[in-house]
Amino acid sequence: MKLSSKYKYLFEEALEKCSLRPTKQREHIFSLILQKKDHPTADEIFKRSRASMPSISLATVYNCLESLVESGLIRQVNFERESTRYCPNLKPHAHFLCKKSGEVYDIELSKPLLDQITNALPSEFIAEHIEINFNGLKN
Repeated sequence: MKLSSKYKYLFEEALEKCSLRPTKQREHIFSLILQKKDHPTADEIFKRSRASMPSISLATVYNCLESLVESGLIRQVNFERESTRYCPNLKPHAHFLCKKSGEVYDIELSKPLLDQITNALPSEFIAEHIEINFNGLKN
């Protein structure tokens, strides 16, 4: 699975900044996450990756995911008592977990809302990352 030139450049630059090599396994895992933006778990990514890279191990998938998170190419999404999921959307947003289907959805947050949330912090705090997760049912 190949990355488009736009994502290939982003991929190589992000890894280089973290002194990581752009391996074919990392590129493969990144392209799988970009292909279907459904917030997959490591096990789901492993199953998908085996179709086109049968020799890849689960340990390699975990190592690739760790590298992609470290380099800022993807984010970890955690819900209480759920497996970690991975999200390629790096823009400020929230997540909604449908308890019935188990699907995770991106929820866009407006700039005024983000500003209001950030302004709620005492002046001695500086937010580097805001994580908002909703749980419920999608009608």
